[in-house]
Amino acid sequence: MADKPIYRRILLKLSGEALAGEQGYGIDPDVISSIAAEIKELVDLKIQVALVIGGGNIFRGVAAASRGMDRASADYMGMIATVMNSLALQDALEKTGVVTRVQSAIEMQEVAEPYIRRRAVRHLEKGRVVIFGAGTGNPYFTTDTAASLRAMEINADVILKATKVDGVYNADPAKDKSAVKFDTLTYLEVLQKGLQVMDATATSLCMDNKLPIVVFNLTQRGNIKKVVLGEEIGTIVKGG
Repeated sequence: MADKPIYRRILLKLSGEALAGEQGYGIDPDVISSIAAEIKELVDLKIQVALVIGGGNIFRGVAAASRGMDRASADYMGMIATVMNSLALQDALEKTGVVTRVQSAIEMQEVAEPYIRRRAVRHLEKGRVVIFGAGTGNPYFTTDTAASLRAMEINADVILKATKVDGVYNADPAKDKSAVKFDTLTYLEVLQKGLQVMDATATSLCMDNKLPIVVFNLTQRGNIKKVVLGEEIGTIVKGG
């Protein structure tokens, strides 16, 4: 493992479910404090950190749409849930002394800045953490796609996709003991095998722009720092 970070600017993608911890719903204060402490370690290493958080711990648009709700309305509610998570993480980060800005793709001037690419980059250059809320601002697009899009816009070196398992497997390791973990994958392999890395739109965006994705286990303390210092954990998705 290197002493110096191998990435200068990262985009960390967190699922909403990660914030719920064992309770499965809402926001677990202990979990969010732990994540904030790990992000502070990155900031202390002078790494520029941007985040995108899902909203599945509060409201999942796709699930509501499958039960008969209008998909666009359900997705907008999901976007608002991501802003709630963003504000909670902002609070946890600022308690650790990390200056943090939330930028929302849906205008909410009283609680968050509007998303402005140049302003986001300026915040990162000044050492502030930037949390991108409300997805892309459009229904029918996931927060995975939002993470890919924002990573491209801010010229991030990598997307770190935090999950509950230690990489990408050919089957669900919780259900299939013979599941095999991939150390590296190409974007095309992810798309062709239908692997659950990110959705197809997000994966295609990364492929077109040659942006690597590292999938790793968030529940193991210290893993985020290990990834940015170049330790080979999780699964890396990159070109051919």
